[in-house]
Amino acid sequence: MESKILAAKDIVKRYGDKEVLHGVSLELRPHTIYGLIGRNGAGKTTLMGIMTAQNTATSGSVTYGGEPVWENRHALADICFSREQNPNLLMGRNTYKVKHILQMASYYYPHWDQEYAQKLVQEFGLDVKKQICKLSSGMRSMVTILIALASKAPITFLDEPVAGLDVVARDQFYHLLLEEYQETERTFVVSTHIIEEAASVFEKVIFLDKGSILTMQDTDVLLSHYHYLSGRDDTVKEAAGTYPILHEERIGRSMTACVEAPAGALDARCRELDVSLDPVPLQKLFIYLAGHEQEED
Repeated sequence: MESKILAAKDIVKRYGDKEVLHGVSLELRPHTIYGLIGRNGAGKTTLMGIMTAQNTATSGSVTYGGEPVWENRHALADICFSREQNPNLLMGRNTYKVKHILQMASYYYPHWDQEYAQKLVQEFGLDVKKQICKLSSGMRSMVTILIALASKAPITFLDEPVAGLDVVARDQFYHLLLEEYQETERTFVVSTHIIEEAASVFEKVIFLDKGSILTMQDTDVLLSHYHYLSGRDDTVKEAAGTYPILHEERIGRSMTACVEAPAGALDARCRELDVSLDPVPLQKLFIYLAGHEQEED
């Protein structure tokens, strides 16, 4: 499988007077799992739609291996954008069965693996004779996941793939995703609101907020630059020194602060001042960097 880079450059998207993407640029490297994280309305689905030629940009460009993606069947043959569709609007009908959807997918995706698709049908316990509109939300999500994985597309986007799945099924999905990633050279981009469950899977994260990229980094590198300091408020402030405090919470004289500081920079000072030093979860870090005090919906 030839390795190519999918790149977006200066992507702007407007709907009427509203600009939802503001000059977004990024490159997706081969054989990587990306987490695309942002609040509702941040522009995640719009960006993925543009990068997969299912939506048009107002300005900017998307290339795959240096060639434009738009109306390029060779490029699009290597790209899959998997998202749950309203079953009642699918092709204008509501009578399609699971087997019909999978058959259409096998025609559409040139790398389709029918044997793997059948394996996933069995593993998910899908009734292929059942109409899509009569499936539960969780089962529809499983059909979406099945198509994404069995497409074998070198670059695969999954938009909220675990929506409607219970905790066991979500764990099953991430296991299958890692298994497929380890056995192939595929690149995956996963957009999800359930960040903490997926955090350990993401090699790189893209934080998108209000139509702009806040940061795009290796997950481990990003997290290594932020820490929780906990203790008496005066000692926490002393331990933090001149390093920026992104967020703080107080209970009486006790304080916990999220501090931006490189790995190892605070160890000695925290030991000396009896201040606890702990990692910051990815979900909390996004909230602090985006400047939102409330959890995501």
